[in-house]
Amino acid sequence: MKAVIFDLDDTLFDHTTSAGTALRRWVADLGIEWSDEFSMRWFEIEQVCYDRFVTGQLTHQGQRRARLHAFLPVLGRPMPGEDAELDEIFEGYLKHYRGSWAAFPDALPALEVARGNGWRVGVLTNGSTIQQNLKLEKIGLAPYVEVVATTETLGFGKPVPEAYLTTCRLLDVEPADALMIGDNYELDVLGARAAGLNAEHLDRPAGMTLDQLVKPIS
Repeated sequence: MKAVIFDLDDTLFDHTTSAGTALRRWVADLGIEWSDEFSMRWFEIEQVCYDRFVTGQLTHQGQRRARLHAFLPVLGRPMPGEDAELDEIFEGYLKHYRGSWAAFPDALPALEVARGNGWRVGVLTNGSTIQQNLKLEKIGLAPYVEVVATTETLGFGKPVPEAYLTTCRLLDVEPADALMIGDNYELDVLGARAAGLNAEHLDRPAGMTLDQLVKPIS
């Protein structure tokens, strides 16, 4: 093995906890009493709209506006008539989201082990370039990552084979010498293997941690 490529959200970065915390605080700012239904609906809507961004149907800002179009009725809030108003409302959520960013406790140790093994380290994420790089910087992982490949920089996202292959080229390794690790079995495992990489599924809900997949070379 010469390189390891990590997914970012819910692999190195705890997106679900950060987003859930932000959602509760944002809803409170709006003066609305919390309901557990909000969390379920928010993440459902996020997935649908974000998939449309990854496939090029929406811009990154467009998927944020689409999320509000679907979610504000859940809150019983009126729909603004202008995009600028939607952007301002979403910024209230983003403020709390950015303030909640955190790495998983096992993320930094895994990157240190990978670097100690002499492996090149990359991140392949279906996300926006600016935001994903900011996440890595804020959670302290940026110095350990050589290549950050995003949907925006590549022009396509996982599971398009070229997403994995381009990341390997940027790391100057052959696909067969690279290991992809991520929480999404379809995108991070099946897609990577179809492109010729090795791949392992990080099943955090089942109690799996990165130290089980990234081990020192003895």
